[in-house]
Amino acid sequence: MTKVRPIDLLVISDVHLGTYGCNARELLLYLKSIDPKIIILNGDIIDIWQFKKRYWPKSHMKVIKYILKWITNGKEIYYVTGNHDEMLRKFKGFKMGKFVIVNKVILNLDGQKAWFFHGDVFDVTMQYSKWIAKLGGVGYDFLILINSSINFILEKTGRNKMSFSKKIKNSVKGAVKYINRFEKIAVEIASSNNFKYVVCGHIHHPKIEKFKTVKNTVTYLNSGDWVENLTALEYNNTKWSIYKHDQSHFEKFEMIDEEKSNKELFEEMMTEFNILKK
Repeated sequence: MTKVRPIDLLVISDVHLGTYGCNARELLLYLKSIDPKIIILNGDIIDIWQFKKRYWPKSHMKVIKYILKWITNGKEIYYVTGNHDEMLRKFKGFKMGKFVIVNKVILNLDGQKAWFFHGDVFDVTMQYSKWIAKLGGVGYDFLILINSSINFILEKTGRNKMSFSKKIKNSVKGAVKYINRFEKIAVEIASSNNFKYVVCGHIHHPKIEKFKTVKNTVTYLNSGDWVENLTALEYNNTKWSIYKHDQSHFEKFEMIDEEKSNKELFEEMMTEFNILKK
């Protein structure tokens, strides 16, 4: 059994449960290996845009079930809505125990203000041409599916995995320019509001970097994703770090409920939910 690590704050985003590219099993292993005091689910946890009834693996259900377990255990959890789960924005302010749905959240971390939001508000395609963004999401999911098939072959032949979408992002000047602009806008707004930290998701680009502005110094952070990068942000003992999943660290970690069906897992979830409502 891998030892469970206590951490002060966990930030995960862009899990995209319900899509072929989601690495739910790896995420579940990670979640079982930590004991966070506060959890920020920073958008696009469930991909409602591309959700299909015929594709909802047990590993995806288990992630939801494990988060519900945290809720029933009384952990402080903020679900920050993103663009792929924007349907949840109509439930802004919903609370269940210490779980709350929000569009953004500001926390005090050791005397410094930290601003958490998904980041899609900066995306022009989201604001003016949502159908284009959704079409792009379908294409992205198809690319990930092809990539997964090729990586399966590469692993079987003893070669290293590769990420098509990451290579495209890193090589296309427009994508690099967009990421830089995204970070700049986030930092400028954070600086104008005297926030020490600005924490985003959305662009699937894990990063921690300090930016000097006219007024102050702002630390920009992005939690990455669980499609390509398999990353999260951890805040512990006043320090931030990027967690990068390494499957070899979990070879002997116990997986519970391997034989249970989605129906059985759902029934267990509802039992826990009903207990929480009482």
